[in-house]
Amino acid sequence: MGAGVVLDTAPRLTSPWPFWTDTPGSGLASVPPDRPFSRSQVLAAASRCRGPGGEWAVLTDHQEWNRGPLPLPSDPAAWHQLAAGGGWQTVVADTSHPVAHDIVTARTQHQPGLTAAWCSLPFAVPVLCAPTTGPGVAALQTAIKAAFAEGLPLQRMVVALTSPGEGRPPASVKAAATMLQSQVSAVVTVPFDPHIRSHGLTQASRLSRRTTEAGAALVAAVLASAHRTWGDPLPPAATPAGLTTTTSVSARTVPPVPEGVPTP
Repeated sequence: MGAGVVLDTAPRLTSPWPFWTDTPGSGLASVPPDRPFSRSQVLAAASRCRGPGGEWAVLTDHQEWNRGPLPLPSDPAAWHQLAAGGGWQTVVADTSHPVAHDIVTARTQHQPGLTAAWCSLPFAVPVLCAPTTGPGVAALQTAIKAAFAEGLPLQRMVVALTSPGEGRPPASVKAAATMLQSQVSAVVTVPFDPHIRSHGLTQASRLSRRTTEAGAALVAAVLASAHRTWGDPLPPAATPAGLTTTTSVSARTVPPVPEGVPTP
């Protein structure tokens, strides 16, 4: 679908992405947090992964385990700026915050929430993931209720139900999936894959055919949601101001990033 990048927003020591990359880049630590950076710096920072659909880039933290934690911004606009600085056309943000907790906390404390901020980015299609277990879909249904109460865009959300093992999903999962069909844009089931259970996305080219087909269905569902919302073909994405006349971009010159919020 175009040049793509995965944004790894999780803390380094809890993220599997550094171990999944085939060709490590210089990592997020090489992108200056408080100075203008060039497109070449961002591209050099990106690692590479290869899978059935080709190669994609990953922006993650490759520092050694004993290094101090890299201060990553929580504001999604900073990550959006970083992806735009690299010139990618498709961005997958792998977020690690608990969605329902974030929504309810923001609502009760009258503060902006991370989930709402991610949903408000240009052409953003939220993807909620849950295992095909009774507790998994119960937590998912709570998140859906919280999102509905907060007025988040359920109509363009996609739900990915991941199977933790072989066999048919429980009846409660089937019933929940059927009910969700009318609340969100699409529900996609990702089958159990022994390779993912053992190796994650290491050697992603070895994923099973069923997993690859489910991945294609998930991408198609996300694109269909985007097209229903913004049209087909999609209009051009907004370009951060710093990229219109120069190859550098600064946190101080790009409107979507609040003052004082550094880029990764």
